[in-house]
Amino acid sequence: MPINVPKSLPARSILEKENIFLMEKDRATTQDIRPLNILILNLMPDKERTETQLLRLLSNSPLQVSVDFIHTETYQSKNVQKSHLEKFYLTFSEIKNKRYDGMIITGAPIEQLDFEQVDYWDELVTIMNWTNEHVTSTLHICWGAQAALYHHYHISKSNRSNKISGIFTHQLIEPTNKLVRGINDQFNVPHSRYTDADYKAVANHKELSVLDYSEQAGPFLIVSKDERHVMITGHIEYDADTLSREYQRDLAKGLDIHVPTNYYPDNNTLKQPKNHWRSEAYLIFSNWLNYFVYQETPFKW
Repeated sequence: MPINVPKSLPARSILEKENIFLMEKDRATTQDIRPLNILILNLMPDKERTETQLLRLLSNSPLQVSVDFIHTETYQSKNVQKSHLEKFYLTFSEIKNKRYDGMIITGAPIEQLDFEQVDYWDELVTIMNWTNEHVTSTLHICWGAQAALYHHYHISKSNRSNKISGIFTHQLIEPTNKLVRGINDQFNVPHSRYTDADYKAVANHKELSVLDYSEQAGPFLIVSKDERHVMITGHIEYDADTLSREYQRDLAKGLDIHVPTNYYPDNNTLKQPKNHWRSEAYLIFSNWLNYFVYQETPFKW
């Protein structure tokens, strides 16, 4: 998929080295097709790394995609330069009168807080309500998934006794759902969180479908039956080294943290981790774009 991104976006040079098909605005406008317009609310602290991860996965399709990034207005991130946000990001106030074919709401390392304690919770509620009328389908990742389950479906979360961190095997239980077409009956997913949604409540909710399950990590893919909301409880977008970076960060903070499960070769933190989830990541994102966004969105918004 040709991704229409600004020429000076730092993610661009990384993706070009990976032979990801990128397109500048001038060339995109010469193609007589309407691109899919995707909005990304990036709540992750390392915004540039998350931009690269998400744009990479959005590339695996013949469709043309135009991406807008937004950040919160009620909270200013301490981990990204203000100049980066000013150059490449919009605010909700600037896009609230537009319509988007798809939206991604990322995770955030704040899951131990009650939702109402989050500085930008009211703003996020406004955005989530807005998606119901202005977005064809929204993909919610990790804490973003828990926030969506809580707000849209009144499903709470609970603290785990220990952080779940590592690579966990999931079993498909709804293999005919369009979101998992082409995915193996067993597949691996990175998880990194301190909390779980109430999965019994999820499974029993009449508006939701659970597509898979892991004894250790619970379900990974939860889809609303109208396909307007997709909740991903893990981090299928992560690079091979992302969990290692988080592990080293937590050690530096003096946290009592275990080595990520099923992650380092031979459980040796000196060995380079391998990516065992890349194909599933590409499939899930391309299936979402095709079946939940492109096939459902009006030609004219």
